[in-house]
Amino acid sequence: MDLLLVEDDEPTAQTLAEELRALDHRVVVAEDGAAALVAVERDSFDAVILDRMLPRMDGATVVRRLRERGRSLPVLMLSALGRWDQKVDGLDAGADDYVTKPTPAAEIDARLKALIRARGWTSTEAETIRAGDIVISPTQHRAWRDGVALDLARLEFRLLLELARQAGGYLTRAMLIERVWGYDFEPTANIVDAQVLSLRRKLTGNGGDDPIVTKRGVGYMLQA
Repeated sequence: MDLLLVEDDEPTAQTLAEELRALDHRVVVAEDGAAALVAVERDSFDAVILDRMLPRMDGATVVRRLRERGRSLPVLMLSALGRWDQKVDGLDAGADDYVTKPTPAAEIDARLKALIRARGWTSTEAETIRAGDIVISPTQHRAWRDGVALDLARLEFRLLLELARQAGGYLTRAMLIERVWGYDFEPTANIVDAQVLSLRRKLTGNGGDDPIVTKRGVGYMLQA
């Protein structure tokens, strides 16, 4: 799943993010409520893990604003505040679940999957992303080109998904590193170029044209 983790304590955020990535999730970290709201507008997530106690804008306010904006994605509130009335307040604000710290990443993973199942979310025509002759189902983690299924590795799929979400526009290497790998810094190894090359081979494996455009000094674009 593509997860947004909203946590202002950096060591806690880094540890939980690494544990969730080890469970095969993509994790983007936001340090406060304002950053979380911007991230949700900018990117697409399957769920949000939201700390209750945040600077300037607490978790309850964040989830209320998400719901006011029509954002229905599942929100798991994570907090050191564990009294029943505090949990009720968080749930009343619009959170789908509420757990107290510390909670193992495996339990968070299970709870998020349960929330997804409870909503009955499945891959439908409305939930697919299209770019030219490429069709992607984020919920099924499957992709097709010209009706033929693509055999993509995890990172190749995430890279294609981000390019498709921005089809017709360029994404810089830094943007891809943040959205695909979940890093907020640029590694020394040129991991983006290597993954783009691998993805290109998969997309052109049946003789089709290369749909990925490279613009030197800018980044990559998937043709719409």
